[in-house]
Amino acid sequence: MIIRKASVKIVGCSDYVMGAVSCMLLFFLCCLIPEASAQYLFLNCDNNNGNYTANGTYSTNLNTLLSTLSSNTEINYGFYNFSHGQNADRVNAIGLCRGDVEKNPCRSCLKDAGGNITELCPNQKQAAIYYDNCMLRYSNDSIFGVLDISPHFYMSNSNNATGAAEFNQVLQNLLRELKDKAASGDSRRKYATDNDTTTNFQAIYGLVQCTPDLTQTECNDCLDEAISRIPTCCNDKRGGRVVGPSCNIRYEDYRFYEQTTIIDPETTPPTINTSTEGTYHYILLLNSLIITVECHNTTTIVIAVVVPTVVVISLCLFIFKKEESEEEDEDEIKIADSLQFNFDTIRVATEDFSDSNKLGQGGFGAVYRGKLSNGQIIAVKRLSRDSGQGDVEFKNEVLLVVKLQHRNLVRLLGFCLEGRERLLVYEFVPNKSLDYFIFDPAMKAQLDWEKRYKIIRGIARGLLYLHEDSQLRIIHRDLKASNILLDEEMNPKIADFGMARLVLLDQTQANTSRIVGTYGYMAPEYAMHGQFSAKSDVFSFGVLILEIVSGQKNSGINNGENMEDLLSFAWRNWKEGKPLNIVDPSLNNNSRNEMLRCIHIGLLCVQENLVDKTNMATIILMLNRHSLSLHIPTEPAFYMNSRTRSFPGMQSWEYNSREMGSSEPILKSAQESENEASITELYPR
Repeated sequence: MIIRKASVKIVGCSDYVMGAVSCMLLFFLCCLIPEASAQYLFLNCDNNNGNYTANGTYSTNLNTLLSTLSSNTEINYGFYNFSHGQNADRVNAIGLCRGDVEKNPCRSCLKDAGGNITELCPNQKQAAIYYDNCMLRYSNDSIFGVLDISPHFYMSNSNNATGAAEFNQVLQNLLRELKDKAASGDSRRKYATDNDTTTNFQAIYGLVQCTPDLTQTECNDCLDEAISRIPTCCNDKRGGRVVGPSCNIRYEDYRFYEQTTIIDPETTPPTINTSTEGTYHYILLLNSLIITVECHNTTTIVIAVVVPTVVVISLCLFIFKKEESEEEDEDEIKIADSLQFNFDTIRVATEDFSDSNKLGQGGFGAVYRGKLSNGQIIAVKRLSRDSGQGDVEFKNEVLLVVKLQHRNLVRLLGFCLEGRERLLVYEFVPNKSLDYFIFDPAMKAQLDWEKRYKIIRGIARGLLYLHEDSQLRIIHRDLKASNILLDEEMNPKIADFGMARLVLLDQTQANTSRIVGTYGYMAPEYAMHGQFSAKSDVFSFGVLILEIVSGQKNSGINNGENMEDLLSFAWRNWKEGKPLNIVDPSLNNNSRNEMLRCIHIGLLCVQENLVDKTNMATIILMLNRHSLSLHIPTEPAFYMNSRTRSFPGMQSWEYNSREMGSSEPILKSAQESENEASITELYPR
């Protein structure tokens, strides 16, 4: 392994410096010069390898090489390494684009880099320039397969992370995982991105990359060195970079990269000649026999290969599936295009996003009221530019919500994507969100039990549609009171699908390394292990039911001098046979059976074990058929005051509707063991 350190000169500075710290200080001083900070992040004009004369052989070779590098169309994976010339005038160059940059923007970046570097370093035989999307370096020394750790530069976010100790630990773990993934890449790309979340839901997005001419060991060593420098440059900061010739790392608290570009397989496929229409003809040469397989479609393809017949048939099926997939993608694009709004139209409708039209502020941006030229009232969600919700979450909402049509889901009218602006245009729901009413001592009076029960059933119908009845199976993952909007008749509409996930119709569970959502509403298997399913939403729905019935937030209830979370409060009172303590005091006593039944259903939804939770179809039956018997719940997940799973003295109870004069439930013994599957009738038929 060859490791090279270099002394560098930063353009605009007169002195040579040794070492990263001095280099970095001068870099930031020099970056104050507008000319040096316009486009690139860092420039190294190195005089150590000597200078060349204008119009000389080295200059000619360098210009030829740079033009060849940026115009090469055969390479689509973002790593260019070429040499040109002989002996002392030989020029070696490396160009590397970030792994999420498409081939055309990559070449454009390298073209700009080639033009700028020869102007800013007019006679140095060795130089390097760095941009956000690419880097370019050249030398008269061999630089292929050589691990260079300097010169490198740092950049850091000016804001400190919340809970710095945990943030740094999660960051280190994330970067170590990415390092191993990137180092195992092939000779065309060594690049990896991913994200993680701290326990206080602070997102961390990471990116690591090596020049793919390094071996796996060299890439590991280079990234280890870069990661070890984070405490020096970026300690406790929300974002930072360490960038060198052979590798670089970056992390932020927002998504700053796109989806990784797809590159061709390493094995070159057979040559395919196409004409405009006809039939697929696959011709196989097997032991001097010619076998022709025809697959009717709109293109003629002739392939001569020595492979078994089954390969040809598989290829035919693959092309059909590929074209079908492409047609589906085109349909989605057409749907999306038909819903696209002009930015100026939205800007006028919202009066330039005035504060007077602002309906609320969420984690991903603000929501504004708007009025189109035809008089239609709309709600516009304007994603903040530095929010955690980037292109992935934006496309989630557009492509998911546009396919969903249900009266208990907010309807997407369109979107706008212009420059850095990302806007979602929804139907206007006039009565704000559920949390605006249910948790406000004055406003909750407008929600009598009849309205609350209608809201509970409406949310349940919306979730059932998402989980079972729509053409897609969708897990919302962020169901909470603020994401339930109320129309003019107080009908609930589930909103905000930025964190939703699509799963296969026959898939019962999926995993994710990125935990998103709101603490207090997340199921334990999801919060602790990243396992989500339809029952993750069931858990959130159970918390919502208890909030609606009690009028209390799940985050805390005053219990004398102590604070108690809602699940603990509900479970303690249920266990002690005092379920009416859970009910919002502002409600009257006319519908106690429904209130108590809803508490019961809510507790069944928040069971700790996944198998103990029911599904939305059964919950709909429980809400609509009061004669349906319900199981006795065990303690809920995250219950704070007990570690046991059964209570020998546990009482079940029923409210006898025939004794209308009674003000308390009738208690009766229910000595249930943990393994018993019996049920008890809790409500009158």
